[in-house]
Amino acid sequence: MIADDTQLQNSAKPEDVDHLLGSISSCFSDIKNWMTENKLKLNSEKMEAILVGTRQKIASLTVTDLQLDDATVPFSPAVKSLGVFLDSTLSMQTHISFIIKTCFFHLRRIASIRRYLTHDACVKLVVSLIFSRLDYCNSLLAGLPASSIHGLQRVQNAAARLTLRKTKRDHITPLLRSLHWLPVNTRISYKLSTLVYKCLNDSAPEYLQSSLDLYTQPSDRPLRSAADPLRLHIPRSKLASAGQRAFPSAGPSAWNSLPLELRQSPSLGSFKSKLKTQFFP
Repeated sequence: MIADDTQLQNSAKPEDVDHLLGSISSCFSDIKNWMTENKLKLNSEKMEAILVGTRQKIASLTVTDLQLDDATVPFSPAVKSLGVFLDSTLSMQTHISFIIKTCFFHLRRIASIRRYLTHDACVKLVVSLIFSRLDYCNSLLAGLPASSIHGLQRVQNAAARLTLRKTKRDHITPLLRSLHWLPVNTRISYKLSTLVYKCLNDSAPEYLQSSLDLYTQPSDRPLRSAADPLRLHIPRSKLASAGQRAFPSAGPSAWNSLPLELRQSPSLGSFKSKLKTQFFP
């Protein structure tokens, strides 16, 4: 038997990286021994390793690989985890570039048979082949600069023009509205807000629910936010480039920006319906 998708994760300060790598190597040896005892095979040829941190801290490190028993695993600039490419600075650029390349490949294939497709058939193909990729784990793209999202928006714009048989000279906003397609950046906010709603209504995994806290107003400073019982606390983060993009910060930020009436929706279905109307009135 072969065990697949086993991951080891740990963290340390830059000055403690050598100790961290030693701990991972020791843990790897224990896992390898356990797998051998249980008649499992570990394929060292497929192992990958990555160091994640700020660009400055990554540049300050001198280590280039990870020693695991008799195997040497060089650090990769990006690795794939559950269908998502994670790079060493969590800029998501590798993942975004892969999505753009894959989506345009499928758009060219659809374009080659567009004249044989009905409107509804084309929409189904685009939703299946394009939006499934644009929307997959898109909450990880929250907080990225507009320049990073621009390429994904170009994909959606091309999909809309192909579906409606329009050219680049046609303004895109009316086309997206006629198709009821939320723009890429808004789709990210939609995903985040929906995840928060599920967390607050016990419909999400515990690890996500436990990352959110209701806002507690200081007793000596009455604020207007006291009238908002569903306002969430937004934790401070030292790293604006990554910390504020994490779900405990990005989720509450998206949630708090919504009208209270919308957040008080009695069911997930009504919440999604009102949320889409809010984003695309």
